[in-house]
Amino acid sequence: MRLPLPLPAMRVHVAPPSGIPDDRFDPEWARSIVTRALGPMLDVWFRPDVHGAERIPEHGPVILAGNHSGNAFPYDAIMLDALLWRRDGMTDGGKLRTVYEHQLSLAWWMRPFGIDDFWRRGGGVDMTFDNFDGLLRRGDRVLYFPEGVPGIGKGFNHRYELQRFHTSFVRLAARHDAPVIPVHVVNGEWLHPFGYTVGFVDWLFQHVWLVPFLPLPIGLLAIVLPWFWFFAFPAHLVFVVDEPIDVRRVLSLVGAREPANPDEVDVHRATEEIRRRMQRGLHEGVARWGKSRFDLPGLWRAMRRARGRRWRATPAGWPLAFVRHERDRARPPARNRLHAFLRDADLCFFYLPFGWPLLSLVRMLRRPPYGYRKLTAEQRAMREGRFVWRLGERPIPPRPSV
Repeated sequence: MRLPLPLPAMRVHVAPPSGIPDDRFDPEWARSIVTRALGPMLDVWFRPDVHGAERIPEHGPVILAGNHSGNAFPYDAIMLDALLWRRDGMTDGGKLRTVYEHQLSLAWWMRPFGIDDFWRRGGGVDMTFDNFDGLLRRGDRVLYFPEGVPGIGKGFNHRYELQRFHTSFVRLAARHDAPVIPVHVVNGEWLHPFGYTVGFVDWLFQHVWLVPFLPLPIGLLAIVLPWFWFFAFPAHLVFVVDEPIDVRRVLSLVGAREPANPDEVDVHRATEEIRRRMQRGLHEGVARWGKSRFDLPGLWRAMRRARGRRWRATPAGWPLAFVRHERDRARPPARNRLHAFLRDADLCFFYLPFGWPLLSLVRMLRRPPYGYRKLTAEQRAMREGRFVWRLGERPIPPRPSV
């Protein structure tokens, strides 16, 4: 029996603009969404703390390497990115650039609340070796999660167990002499506690619906109620910034003859050594900061202070808050309350059982900014961000000053 989800949007080739600089990052949009939509999540629901942020240099090249967790949407990465940017004053040049798996852009349900090109507009860059290299060469501070998707989907029974690291960040850190700064995410495993994954189910969702994994049993409820797809428990997130790691020194310790240009064997050895160090640091962070997983008294105080922002702070309100924010930037204010309801009446499908097909149908029938009617396949792919952004084809311009 087929699950009641729409067919995935297929990848469409988008012609490159002949080497014209083209940064998909939209600082004005990002500042607005951090203030109006992400702010209540930060301040009320997740209430994150960051320790050791003074270890992060103001300029790159530098790699912030974090552990993924949660069996949920990558809220650990979203919250860390927004928290550090807000701490740094939300300037254009002060934004960390996150490298992410481009599969998160291919299906709309893998973009938060279906918002077009969410990851890139917020400063993300498709994770390819050349893109990562280009960001470091540009002097960026790059936020990277070396476990990738397996770090999020490893299941609650493997909480706080770092999965195998990708090795590209070690080779690139050595090439650019960029420090690797570990960021230990504590309590992120409690975004979806008691969530587990099954290999066959994950394979099915990856190949049919472009979903990396399906956490069980909570994922079954998300199939029925679309808003629950983006749900997370109010884990009190703690980010612990550890001492920088000199990658060339690590390569020397594992026997590399040319630390600036190591061979494959030495890269794997150094990657495993860095993984072991980060695992020790993570366990230490959990021992110190992981006892209050939800901090319910703190959540109660934050909810009392929130008042008018409470509905935007809780998971049930996130689809409304994010989608309305997106639409309000492209339309005049509502004439009255009835008009405000009617023009966004389709958002009710987020809360109807098996509302996924209806949400997809509305997108096909309505014109922009609500849908994609009368757009060509290439125009729609560009709008959604349903393509692979390669800096060799769409080069990123020089970094702005901080």
